[in-house]
Amino acid sequence: MYELKVTSHFAAAHNLREFYGRCENLHGHNWFVEAVVRAKGLDDIGLAMDFGVVKKRLNEVLDELDHKYLNELGEFKVKNPSSENIARFIFDRLAPLIAGGSGGRARLHSVSAWESDNACARYVSDDLG
Repeated sequence: MYELKVTSHFAAAHNLREFYGRCENLHGHNWFVEAVVRAKGLDDIGLAMDFGVVKKRLNEVLDELDHKYLNELGEFKVKNPSSENIARFIFDRLAPLIAGGSGGRARLHSVSAWESDNACARYVSDDLG
């Protein structure tokens, strides 16, 4: 099994509804995002997947979130834009882009959304199809 990891970031504002703490107030983060791709094999030139393709696809997804008030996006109008839900949102958007960009050889394994230097949430899939 091969594993690749790419990182990127985005900045956005949000608030957590029914949290009953400081995070219920409007605030922002500079999220740091890690995407992990797994592949059972390599292509003819010895790659699981081109890092550049993974980074490009991840940034396409993050552009949907960057410099936005997350609570106003369709996905988060009812569901809280928690780091857990943000990691899942990114995963769900990125997974088909990775599978299609690798000829089906590679799959997105996990996405971590770091809201600070010492706190992150990670969504993991064990499905390698």
